[in-house]
Amino acid sequence: MSGPSFCGGRVTIHVGDITTERVDAIVNAANCTLLGGGGVDGAIHEAAGPSLLEECRAIRATQFHQGLPTGQAVITRAGLLPARFVIHTVGPIKGMWGERDAELLAACYRNSLSLAVAHQLRSIAFPAISTGVYGYPREDAAVVASTAIRDFLAQDTSLEDVRLVFYSRSDADVFLKHHCFAVDKTGARPGDRCA
Repeated sequence: MSGPSFCGGRVTIHVGDITTERVDAIVNAANCTLLGGGGVDGAIHEAAGPSLLEECRAIRATQFHQGLPTGQAVITRAGLLPARFVIHTVGPIKGMWGERDAELLAACYRNSLSLAVAHQLRSIAFPAISTGVYGYPREDAAVVASTAIRDFLAQDTSLEDVRLVFYSRSDADVFLKHHCFAVDKTGARPGDRCA
């Protein structure tokens, strides 16, 4: 289900299952092993089928022997998913990086968007990175994510459709209360901690 839009209609809020999004790429909130896990990561691997795991193993074998560093992103094909690609990024575990938590979470969004642009993609769907078992407060994550996306899109004109996909309506509502996108025609207002 689609909700409010921001950034001239280029960013939309959705509630549902990210594995069903028909976009050029969905973003996987991966762990550093890239080999699947729980939450969004497990759901994406399960829906994509074994070819996704094979590609991730190849990336580990050739590029990231110690695992994908927090904040970085890599791209694979999407296997059986309706999306064409999966962009894998590792969000910060809240408190592990201290003052760098927000910087690393913002890097997840920026690096994922940069990969999409580098591969000439037009549409991308994000989950709420790090807000599950990694413990990032949803209110704080809304500020970081929306600021990173807003600032990236201000410099890029190629991405046409950036979806923020929340599993529950309550998670979407928290985001909508705290985001830092500008006020748009729907009347939604940015949070009070925006830069």
